[in-house]
Amino acid sequence: MRNVYTVGQLNSYIKNMFTQDYLLQRLYVKGEVSNCKYHSSGHIYFTLKDSRGTISCVMFAGSRAGLSFRMSEGQQVIVGGAVDVYERDGKYQLYAKEIRLDGSGQLYERFERLKQELEESGMFAPEYKQPIPRFIQTLGVVTADTGAAVRDIIQIAGRRNPYVQIILYPAIVQGEAAVPSIVRGIRALEAFGVDVMIVGRGGGSIEDLWAFNEREVAQAVFDCSVPVISAVGHETDTTIVDFVADLRAPTPSAAAELAVTDIREIMSGILNYRDALLRLMQRKLQDGRGQARQLELKLKLKSPGSQIRERKMAALSAEERLQERMNRLLERRRHELEIYIERMKGLSPLEKLGSGYSYVEDSAGHNIRSVRQVREGQDITIRVKDGRIGARVVRIGPAEDGRGKLC
Repeated sequence: MRNVYTVGQLNSYIKNMFTQDYLLQRLYVKGEVSNCKYHSSGHIYFTLKDSRGTISCVMFAGSRAGLSFRMSEGQQVIVGGAVDVYERDGKYQLYAKEIRLDGSGQLYERFERLKQELEESGMFAPEYKQPIPRFIQTLGVVTADTGAAVRDIIQIAGRRNPYVQIILYPAIVQGEAAVPSIVRGIRALEAFGVDVMIVGRGGGSIEDLWAFNEREVAQAVFDCSVPVISAVGHETDTTIVDFVADLRAPTPSAAAELAVTDIREIMSGILNYRDALLRLMQRKLQDGRGQARQLELKLKLKSPGSQIRERKMAALSAEERLQERMNRLLERRRHELEIYIERMKGLSPLEKLGSGYSYVEDSAGHNIRSVRQVREGQDITIRVKDGRIGARVVRIGPAEDGRGKLC
């Protein structure tokens, strides 16, 4: 029967083979950092990868003294150490003794140092940021005169507002001559007096974009009295100029949109303001007309002519009421008079004459009611219904009773 080994024995054997291999005990491996984790114990666990594979790595806390930077995702590094097997898991990994940045990683380290230095000096502070004017007449652009960036800026700015003048400073944006060229471009457009400035270029590697990470360019942007929009690379690219600029655009196309207000929005806003102004004017006119009508009515009511007419109408009304009252009073008095007349008629001697009675009076006009008021031979007057009769008393005698006999 063949020999049978335990898993532990097999892992131990493999570990021993790794230990005996001199190459695996001291070697340097280059790759990209991935899945980097700083453990609370002080150990650093990460993965090193390239286009063909990955390897797990660990740097123990005791080996971190020589690490001059903080590791992060995407860094290109060179790791020196030994490859060994972790027997419990049966996995091999690279035990790092030293780590240094490689190529673009060194640039990244320079980037972080300069960023920290400029941030501490206050160049990123929001109080130094200038507002981007909404309505501009001139747009300055510092970028290469060839390439997609300048074409996109010109196309988008022209579409949004063809009346904006675009002034291009054809700068060198890559290589050793890029930094002084960009600085000259910023200062030239500032002296020209543009309203806002776009500084940037299209995408590329960190080496291609490095001119925008230099102190001289950052200082020129910070010192510029014209508001500066940075537009370097793609949305994922970040440079020192992006932190110093007054506004960062993710792409050159976006920078043109941020710098130039769409004329259609301007015209729409003007039309909205015009309509709102017309509505306000109409309301004001309506209110004014209403107030004028009220004042006109008040003036008519308070005018002398109106007052005279009002008093005249009041006088006519009072006259009518007085006339009506007088008529009612006259009618009542007339009725009362008629009643009195009827009553007087009932008491009048003349009315009695009409009923067959007569009225006797002496020559002085005194009514003779008794025989004692006359004497024989005295002239008297007898009034009857239709006239007067002159008579003389011939005889005086006592009155008869109701049966025709003398009393």
